[in-house]
Amino acid sequence: MLAAELPVAFTTRSNWRGSFPREILCTFCRQHRLSEPVFDTLSDTMESSPDLPGSWKKLKVTESGKEEVNGGSFVVGSKEPMGSGGTFRCEVKIFSKSQDLIIQCSPKGSYKKQSDAIQNAALKILSWLSTYFNNPSMSSEKLASIGSELEIQFYPLFKEFVLCPSVHNNWKSIGTQAYRLLNYNCINEPNATLEDSVSSISIEGPGSEVTPSSGSLACISYSISLVAKDKDIRERLEGSEEFEFEIGTGAVIPCLELVVTQMCMGQSAHFKMDLPPQELILAVAGDSARTFSLLSSGCCILDYTISLLRVTEPLEDRMEQALFSPPLSKQRVEYALQHIKASCAASLVDFGCGSGSLLDSLLEYPTSLEKIVGVDISTKSLARAAKTLHSKLSTSSDVGSPSKGIKSALLYEGSITNFDSRLYGFDIGTCLEVIEHMEEDEACLFGDVVLTSFCPRILVVSTPNYEYNVILQKSALQSQEEDPDEKNQSQSCKFRNHDHKFEWTREQFGCWASDLATRHNYTVEFSGVGGVVDVEPGFASQIAVFRRVDTTLKNADSTHNYEVLWEWSQSNM
Repeated sequence: MLAAELPVAFTTRSNWRGSFPREILCTFCRQHRLSEPVFDTLSDTMESSPDLPGSWKKLKVTESGKEEVNGGSFVVGSKEPMGSGGTFRCEVKIFSKSQDLIIQCSPKGSYKKQSDAIQNAALKILSWLSTYFNNPSMSSEKLASIGSELEIQFYPLFKEFVLCPSVHNNWKSIGTQAYRLLNYNCINEPNATLEDSVSSISIEGPGSEVTPSSGSLACISYSISLVAKDKDIRERLEGSEEFEFEIGTGAVIPCLELVVTQMCMGQSAHFKMDLPPQELILAVAGDSARTFSLLSSGCCILDYTISLLRVTEPLEDRMEQALFSPPLSKQRVEYALQHIKASCAASLVDFGCGSGSLLDSLLEYPTSLEKIVGVDISTKSLARAAKTLHSKLSTSSDVGSPSKGIKSALLYEGSITNFDSRLYGFDIGTCLEVIEHMEEDEACLFGDVVLTSFCPRILVVSTPNYEYNVILQKSALQSQEEDPDEKNQSQSCKFRNHDHKFEWTREQFGCWASDLATRHNYTVEFSGVGGVVDVEPGFASQIAVFRRVDTTLKNADSTHNYEVLWEWSQSNM
């Protein structure tokens, strides 16, 4: 409760970590003095049923967690009572203690497993309640509209029971403030002490070179204790020997994720935070009386201790590494580096730089670059990039350092679909595996903005080749033993990464790039990495290199839409 956030989707038991949605919903009802939720499951047995018209049988989940059907019962999660080939859907009702119906969820979607139908229906209600807790003053019309999307109806009595909205809102506020403070702390003053929401942040141990990135699974052990500032008293509230979550999905509170992303595997971290509302502390406490006494004794804080046990790379990286050596991600960077060297560029901007993998690689090789800039919308990713670049550039004056020629480096926070005149007319721009993370119309907008407003002399853009996915997925499945549910999920995966909004075929990418080049007076040539151009299905990552035809630049209007997150200058060394 003090570390995690509610996941946005229930997949399979093997992929779900933590309490199941049904358990969370039952706990919620008990905490708010409501009756246990009633789960009514309908089963399509593919056969005619003597009990009900058509082919659906109705199963009721009792308070004990058992299913009743045809006079018998079984525990949820045990062997399904129906024959193979059937599907299930589940309706959930929540009643007040006086048995007034206040919330009803009636999903139309069906599932092969009865347990999946139950968990997904429970998650719909939890998601709706979470939306309400984020904004308790939301109008009934808006709440009903959101409920309709989730197939939920609520009744007037719903708003009459106590929700304690301050618990969620205040905790969210503390997390956001902590996140901003940690960002500054990790970039500029790794050992500084902050007197606000987060303080005494320290990361210890040599660790390894393995660090979590967006999409990777981080497994940590953690402990959260309530500590009296002026007394040697602490009460352990929550912890886990192995707690796994996916980076970048909002699975944990922001400050916890940000600390983890600054760590290397094998390292430990320790930091303190101001208290969330007292109700949340007491809800977590094992010994409520002792905890309440400690809270009443004076000024208390939360004390976090974390160890990063292991890091599992994102599915996309695992698929690529199973088939390519060196990995496809490294091949993309090397391809960009070749063009940077050949261009004799003095200035480079990396659009959607993320954690700075390309900028970091640039510092390993001698180039003609004097100024490097990264732009990204993710502050967390920029924080990691700043930490890496700051460490390397601070030693760039050493004799023989490949990055000795770099005179300035900046990281901007902002959307690459917005123009900023400070990046106008750079020698070369790069955008590697970025546009597929945007909506398709935004990717088209970026293409127009970068060529008509930023006007780089050269632009290198890479994106996945959708036609290559079947080869990548097959290779990944052959390289590891998987749970049947996970195997089916991987085989049916549309894109390489859950965060991809689209992936283009070679024809689609070619049309997009050729049209852009024609309209904005650029030439374009196509290439790629992974695979062979003349062998189906082409390259795994397809690349377009745009070159500006007009060598003269017009004066651009002064427009600053980006925020400088980090800046380094050789003159300040």
